[in-house]
Amino acid sequence: MSDVLIRPTTKRSLNLPWLLKMAWRDSRRNRGRLALFISSIVLGIAALVAINSFSDNLRTDIDNQAKSLIGADLVIAANKEIDPKMQALLDSIGTGGDRSDEVRFVSMVLFKATQGTRLVQVRALEDGGFPYYGAIETEPASASKTFRKEGRQALVDHTLLLQYNTKPGDSIKIGNQTFEIAGALHKIPGQSAMTATIAPAVYIPRRYLDETGLLQRGSRISFYHYYKLPQNTDPDKLVKKLEPRLEEAGFGYDTIESRKESTGKSYEDLARFLALVGFVALLLGCVGVASAVHIYIREKLPTIGVLRCLGMSGKQAFLVYLFQVMAMGLIGSIVGAILGSLIQLYLPELFKSFLPVEVTVAVSWSAIMQGIAIGLVVAVLFALLPLLSIRNISPLITLRAGIEHVASGRDKLRWGVYFLILAFILIFSYFQLGTWLRALAFTGGVLVAFVILALIARLMMWIVKKFFPVRWGYVWRQSLANLYRPNNQTLLLTVSIGLGTALIATLFLMQRILLSEVAFAGSENQPNLVLFDIQSSQKEAVTDFTKAQGLPILQSVPVVTMRLEEINGLTAADVRKDTTLGIPDWTFTREYRVTYRDSLIDTEKSVAGEWQGVVTDTNKPVPISIEEKYAERLKVEVGDTLIFNVQGAMVPTVVANLREVEWNRVQTNFLVLFPKGILEEAPQFHVLMTRTDTDQQAAKFQQTLVHQFPNVSAIDLGLILETLDDILGKISFVIRFMALFSISTGLLVLIGSINNSKYQRVQESVLLRTLGASRRQILGINAFEYLLLGALAAGTGVILAVGASWALAVFSFEVAFVPDLTPLLPVFLGITVLTVFIGMLNSRSILNRPPLEVLRRES
Repeated sequence: MSDVLIRPTTKRSLNLPWLLKMAWRDSRRNRGRLALFISSIVLGIAALVAINSFSDNLRTDIDNQAKSLIGADLVIAANKEIDPKMQALLDSIGTGGDRSDEVRFVSMVLFKATQGTRLVQVRALEDGGFPYYGAIETEPASASKTFRKEGRQALVDHTLLLQYNTKPGDSIKIGNQTFEIAGALHKIPGQSAMTATIAPAVYIPRRYLDETGLLQRGSRISFYHYYKLPQNTDPDKLVKKLEPRLEEAGFGYDTIESRKESTGKSYEDLARFLALVGFVALLLGCVGVASAVHIYIREKLPTIGVLRCLGMSGKQAFLVYLFQVMAMGLIGSIVGAILGSLIQLYLPELFKSFLPVEVTVAVSWSAIMQGIAIGLVVAVLFALLPLLSIRNISPLITLRAGIEHVASGRDKLRWGVYFLILAFILIFSYFQLGTWLRALAFTGGVLVAFVILALIARLMMWIVKKFFPVRWGYVWRQSLANLYRPNNQTLLLTVSIGLGTALIATLFLMQRILLSEVAFAGSENQPNLVLFDIQSSQKEAVTDFTKAQGLPILQSVPVVTMRLEEINGLTAADVRKDTTLGIPDWTFTREYRVTYRDSLIDTEKSVAGEWQGVVTDTNKPVPISIEEKYAERLKVEVGDTLIFNVQGAMVPTVVANLREVEWNRVQTNFLVLFPKGILEEAPQFHVLMTRTDTDQQAAKFQQTLVHQFPNVSAIDLGLILETLDDILGKISFVIRFMALFSISTGLLVLIGSINNSKYQRVQESVLLRTLGASRRQILGINAFEYLLLGALAAGTGVILAVGASWALAVFSFEVAFVPDLTPLLPVFLGITVLTVFIGMLNSRSILNRPPLEVLRRES
C-alpha cells in the first residue's frame, strides 16, 4: 500500500453563488449577535456623514452668498491716517463705480434711558450705497437707509438694546454728541453672531464723527473703503496690480473671492477637526468589530470543522464569513449614513453662532457614499484579523476541541492587514489634518495607545500566571485564572474599554485646561477695570477722579505708538524682495504700542540678555526688551538692531533683553519695552487699571466717567469674562456634541465586548453549577473578574489620557500643562462600575435558569 499523497490536478472552483447562499443560511441564527457588530460602527459613520454633509452644504452656501460676506466688490482697510499720495490712489480706484467710506474705533456709549454704559465698536458710515450686496438688517427695516440721512441717528446692536432695556426712539451718548436710536441692528454683512457678541456695533453717520470729539491722539482708528467696481473690472486682477503699493503703505484688502476662500478655509479646518473626532469614534467602533468577530468565529469553530470535513476549502470557509462581515459592515454603514443625514439637519442650528452665512440643509450624496465606503473598508480591515485564522482551521476540530485547531506558524497576511489598517488611518488623517507630519502624529498616537493597552493586558496575564496565589480561596483563584487561560477576554476588553476611557478622559482634561487659560484671577490685587485713551493733559484729573470714587490705582502706564522701519538694516522692501529671510511683511506695516519703565513687572521674566531700565547714553542705540516669541517671528536675537519711527522721529535701538510674558494675566503687557529716559517727550496716551468690588460700583463709576471724560474708554473685565464664558460655553457644547458620538460608541463597544465574553463563560458556569457551585460563588467569580478587567482598562485609559492631554497642551495649543485631575476619578470609577454592572447583567440569565435550559438555549 503506497503512502504517496495524491493531489488533485484540477483547481477547485470557489462557486461564489453557493458561498453567498451559505453565508446567508449560516447567519440566520446569529443575526441578533451580529447586531452588536452593526451598532459598533453606526455612530462613527453617522458623525462622519453628518459633518461632511454639513461641510458640503456650507461650502455651497459660502459660494452662493459670497458677495454678501463683504457687501462690496473690494474693501481696502488702513489703521492710520491716509496721506495725500495714497488718497489719490484710493480715489482713482473708484472711478466709474461707487465708494463708501467708514471709520471704526472702540468707545464708551451711554444709554440715556437707563444710564447704562458699554464699550462698543463705533462705525461711522458715510451716506452711500454700502452695502452693495446683501443688507444691513434692522428693525424697522427702513432704519438701515434713513439713519444716514435724517440727522443724528444711530443703529444699535439689538442685544445691547435688550441688555440695557432700551428701544428705538431712545437716545445714546457717544463722546460729546447725543444720537437718537433709529433702529435695532440685527445683522451686518459678513458678521456672525459670535463676532457681534465680542464687539457689538453701533452705526452713526460719518458727518457727525468730528462732533463726538473721540478722534484723539493715540486712539486706535481703522479706515475702511468699500468699492462697487464697474462690471468690466475684475477685482482680483485689480488688487494683484495694486498689491505692491498697498502692502508698502500697510493697507489690507479683501475681495469677494479672497473672502470666500478665507471663510471657507476657516470653517473647513473646523469641519476637519470634527470629522477627525468622528473618525476616532469609528476606530473605537472597529475595536468592537474585531472583538465581536473574534468571539463569533470562536463559536463557529465546530461549524467550520464540519464544513471542512464535507470538503469545503479553507479559502471557501474564509469567504463565507467574510461575506457575512461585509454584509454587516454595509448595513451598519448605511444605517449610520441615514442617521448622519438626519443629524445634519440639526448642525446649522448648532453652529449658527459661528457662521456668517445662512446654511441650507440638503442631502449630500457624496458625503453619504464616502461614509458608506469608509465604514465598509474599515469594518472589513479590522474584521480580517480574526477572520484570517479560518483558513488554517483543521477538520480535526470536529473530533478534538482545543488550541490545536489552528495551524501553527506566522501568517504573513496578518502583517499585511496590519499595514493596510495603519495606511488607511494615515491617509484618512492626512486628508483631515492637511500635513503628513500631523497625520503621522495622529496615527502614531493611535498605534501607541493600542500597543500600550495590549502590552499592559499581556503583562497582567503574565504576572497572574507567574505569581498565581495558590493559597487564595477558590472564588479568587477561579477569577484570576479566567484572566489568562484559553479563550480569555483580557486583551480585547482591556483595549476596547481602555481606549474609550482614554478618549473620554482626554476630552474632560483638555476642556478644563483650555478653560483655565482664559479664566481671570479673582484675587483682591487683580484689576477688573481698565481705562484707556487717557490724554496726557487728562492723566492727573482721571487719577484724582478715580481716587475720589474710592478706587485704587493699581497701574498707570504711558503708551507710545510707533512703527518699525528697519531690522538689522533690512527695510520692508528688502524683506519683500527676499522671501527666504522669513520675516513677515506685517512686521513693518503694523502699529506698535509700547511703554517705557525702569523695571520688569511680575508677569515678565528675563530669559536672555540684561534689562537696562534707564538710558545712560543718548548717543548710542536705545537698549530695548522684546517678548521672546515675538523675537522669533522677527528673526532677531540679543545684539540685533532695529530702527523705530516714533511719529516721524527715527529712533535706533538694540535688542538688549528677551523676556517671557504671561499674557493670560490681567496686566498691561507689551511686545516691545523701552527704558526710561528716551520717550518721555513723545506724543502718548495713558492706561489706568483699577478694581471695583461690585457690579453696581463699576456701573456707577463708568456712568460718571462718561459724563466727565467722554473720550476715555473703560473695559470691564468682568463683562469680558462673561462674554468669554458664553463663547467657550458654545464651543464646549459643540465639542461635547461631537464627543458624544465617541463616548456612545465606547459604551456600545464596552457592552458588546462584555456581552460577547458572556458566551465564553456560559459552558464553564453551567459546568460549575452542575458540579455543585453555588449561585453566590459563580457571581463572585464573574464580579471579581470584571472588576479587575474594568479597573485595569480604566486605569490605563486615564494614564493615556494624561499623556495625550500633555502632548495636546504643549505641542498643539501651546499652553501650560496644569491638569485638573478632579474629573478623572469619577471617570475611572464610572467605567469600572459600568464594566462590572454590564458583566453581571449578562450573567443573570445563567444564574436564574437551570443548567440544562441554559445549555439548550445557548447552543
